[in-house]
Amino acid sequence: MSDATIDQARFRQVLGCYPTGVCIITALDDEGNPSGLVVGTFTSVSLDPPLVGFLPDKGSSSWPKIEQAGKFCVNVLASDQQQVCRQMAAKGPEKFAGVEFTLSDNGLPVIADALACIECRIHSVTEAGDHWFVLGEVLGMDATRDDDPMLFHRGRYGGFAEIV
Repeated sequence: MSDATIDQARFRQVLGCYPTGVCIITALDDEGNPSGLVVGTFTSVSLDPPLVGFLPDKGSSSWPKIEQAGKFCVNVLASDQQQVCRQMAAKGPEKFAGVEFTLSDNGLPVIADALACIECRIHSVTEAGDHWFVLGEVLGMDATRDDDPMLFHRGRYGGFAEIV
């Protein structure tokens, strides 16, 4: 590889060819209010110990609240949850207005009708360019619905279609 400069628009265009799942990372802030952010960068990392990871933008106003909580819940969205996704992607304190959730036994917000929830303790946070790479140690998990996941591809939300 060379030290050539990569055009940011081209980088987004090419990487946009790869679809991602869509998740909402949630926690309670230090005042007990729910905080959340939408990510398309969630992945399983390790079975032993059980670790998952995601990459919040350094400019996120929600990430510092989640980091301060020390734990988080990954809510895997279903293809029919676009409105929840758009609501949670908005800036400002009203992200959770009209979004149904319950608190888990670990005190984490679990979004209603999400396909799965994965509760974690922050294992590490590593600088990764203009993002943070967050590793979470899995504390508990549940698959709550058997439907298609929400996908993000080339700037659009969609669902899964089986190849027959």
